[in-house]
Formats: sequence, C-alpha cells, structure tokens
Amino acid sequence: MSRALFAGAAGLVAYTYVGFPILVLVRGRLRPRPHASGPITPSVSLVIAARNEAGSIGSKLDNLLALDYPPDQLQIIIASDGSDDGTDDLVRARGDEHIRLLSLPRLGKAGALNAAVGAASGEILVFSDANSLYAPDALRALVAPFADAKVGGVAGDQRYAADAQDGAVAVGERGYWDLDRALKRAESAGGNVISATGAIYAIRASLFREVPRGVTDDFATSTAVIAQGYRLVFAPDAIAYEAVGPSRSVEFDRKVRVMTRGLNAVVARRELLDPRRHGFYSLQLVSHKVLRRLMAVPLAALALSAAALGRRSPLFRAAAIAQGALYGVGAVGLLLAGHPLARLRVVALPAYFCLVNLASLRAVWNVMRRRDIDRWEPRRNEDRA
Repeated sequence: MSRALFAGAAGLVAYTYVGFPILVLVRGRLRPRPHASGPITPSVSLVIAARNEAGSIGSKLDNLLALDYPPDQLQIIIASDGSDDGTDDLVRARGDEHIRLLSLPRLGKAGALNAAVGAASGEILVFSDANSLYAPDALRALVAPFADAKVGGVAGDQRYAADAQDGAVAVGERGYWDLDRALKRAESAGGNVISATGAIYAIRASLFREVPRGVTDDFATSTAVIAQGYRLVFAPDAIAYEAVGPSRSVEFDRKVRVMTRGLNAVVARRELLDPRRHGFYSLQLVSHKVLRRLMAVPLAALALSAAALGRRSPLFRAAAIAQGALYGVGAVGLLLAGHPLARLRVVALPAYFCLVNLASLRAVWNVMRRRDIDRWEPRRNEDRA
C-alpha cells in the first residue's frame, strides 16, 4: 500500500512540476500558432479598482500619464471602492481630463471593476493594479496583438522589482516568475496562455463579461475571452513592475486570497475543462490551476510514504531524507526572513516552495468551507520581515 501511495504521489508531483512544463515548451516549438501584431493605437480605457491606495495612487497616475501612447486615445478610470484614506481627493486633485474618478460605496473588487467597465468608452479595456508601474512603451506593446482579429485578450509581463532588503520569499517569487514567463511564451506560441495577471492585461471591450463575486477577477475576465472562441496571447514586451509583499505574512495572506479566489474561478469557468471544446487548453488549465494548487496533498503523501518505507529500503530512506532537507531549508529561509543567508537561491526557492504549498492548503480549506474572499484591505506599508 505504501509503495502504491509513493508511486502515485511521485507521479503526480513529477508530472505537475516537470512533465507538464516540458510538454508545454515542446508543444510551443513543434505546433506554433503565430498571430499578427502591429503598431496600432486603438482607443483604450485603463481600469483600476482602488481601495485605500493613497500611498500609491499618485505614483500610479504619474506613471500612466507619462506613457508613450496618444493621450486622446487613453481614458483612465479609477474605481475607488469605498476608500476612506484620501484616495479620492488625490485623484480629484489631478484635474486631468483623461482621468475619471468613480467614487463608489464599498462593493468589493468585482463590483468596482464592473462599475468601471460600465463607464468605459474605449475599444480596448486594460486592467491594472494601483501599485503596478508600467514601462513607458508597455501600453503600445500590450495592444499590438489586437491587430489580429482572432486575438481577444493579451496578457502582459509582470515583474517584481528587486530590493536590497528582500527576503527569501521575494527572491523565490522572482525565481518562480522567471519560469512562469518562459511557460507563458510557449503557451502563447502554441495557442493560449492560461490566464492573465492583474497587473497588466487587456481584452476587447466587446468580450467583457461581468466579474462574479469571490473569484480572481483577472482569471475570470481573461479566460472569458477563450470561452468565447478568441485567443489569449502573451506580450513579453508589455512590462509592469510591482513590489513583492513587504513581509512573509502579507505575502502568505495574499497567496491564500489569490488561490482561494482562483480555485473558485476555475469552478465558475468549469466549461473550459472540457477538452472536447477547448482541446489542449483544458489540460493546461487543470495542470496549472488545479493540480499545482493541490500539490500539498501528494507532497504530504510522498513524504509520509517515503518515511514509512525508509525503514526497509535505503532508496526510500534517501527520498525521505531529501524531502526532509528541502522542507528544513525552506523553514530556515522563512524563519530567517531578511537575513542575507535567506536571499541565497538555494534557501530562497525552498522557502518560497513551502510558503506557496502552505497557502494552498489554507485556500483548499476555504473552498471546501465555501468561504468567499470578496473584500480585503491592502497591506502595502508593513515592515519587511
């Protein structure tokens, strides 16, 4: 029984972390589906749902107004979700004709985004976060693939800015996104990226569907494009920079929130899991958004079965020791926080791996309890730890 459990768990872990990425990379090479791209400048409504973002909204507006994009083609909509920290006053003080403030009661992010889109006039909807800063040419790069009529959505490239004070989680996060960026390139080359990141993505306004409560809005909005028969592609030159959570507790809470809402979003978009309608994309979705977020379960089974079998076999004993070492180093990385040792990749990557899988367990528990996370407070200014 223990051997069967070990073999099954090892197979799931190996497929999810190794087999699936290789499959995506190879498929992108062997079965490319190129799309057109061109120097177009359609009318754009750039939408931001903001909740108590007084500390970052000024820099965000400065950044957007300085973008290399025709000003008469850009509308900026700030949907203030019941902010009570002066966010609304800071936006009003701009007095810029291209900026529109929607001062809303507390609705939650989904409600704020739906209201903002209702006020949008652009042919293309661009979504961003209040704490993400765009590269000067990011908007031009983001809309360029819309020159292809079959492209309904474009995912940009979110990057985490480096900081000398970063701890293990921040270093591990950047390492993960390096891999994710390579996978997005391959997914896009072969058809569709799985979904977009909320920092920078765009869709045709005609394809927007109301964001349901309790789901990851960027996933729900970007995958609606695929559900309607259009492509969702990756624009690697459309870059947005963002800081990692200022402490491991903030980052842990963020990941729990994102994973909980993400799993709820997969349930809401479950029609995309049907390979008869959506082909290889269905395999991408279940592998990346379901299996990866449930990996804590087979990882635990792998560790327990290896420990049980290790008393009789040197091979399984070595497997148990290797897993113990991985989790031990990860725990040290999390405990050391901002210590220079924790910033070494050999420590940072296991620390990030442990944090993500602990967060996934909490997220699965939330989904099982049917706990929605529709409203939360931003935590951007806590000390790094």
